[in-house]
Amino acid sequence: MGDDNHTGTPHVEDYPAHVTEKVRYADTDRQGHVNNAVFATFLESGRVAVLYDPQAPLAQPGTSFVIARLELDFRAEMTWPGDIVVGTRVASLGRSSIVLEQGIFQGDTCVATAKTVIVAFDESTRRSRPLPESAVAILRDLSVTKA
Repeated sequence: MGDDNHTGTPHVEDYPAHVTEKVRYADTDRQGHVNNAVFATFLESGRVAVLYDPQAPLAQPGTSFVIARLELDFRAEMTWPGDIVVGTRVASLGRSSIVLEQGIFQGDTCVATAKTVIVAFDESTRRSRPLPESAVAILRDLSVTKA
């Protein structure tokens, strides 16, 4: 997930959307590093910033987003104290789905990468709903290929 052919070491510049989070002391475990469950919370912050950006809304009224799949690869230890940056980009778009790729960076080190399949969800029918063209246009700007 690092360069154009998705091999090599990821860099924060590979991702067009960024969120900075503070690592809290409470995020650490007995080994003195950030607990693996916290990585998923940091990824959520990055996803939410893209999916629910008030400047570029993706969801129509009555629509939310659900995770269908989450793959998380731990690449390095994350430590306290400090800040991390979550980078997010769109890998692909389907009729009702979005595949996001994310990286978590502490300093210059990519500590984790993730791929998440997210589905647009109709809150009344409880079924998937097609992404509106307006959302597709916004998401293409965050795309790996800009296709």
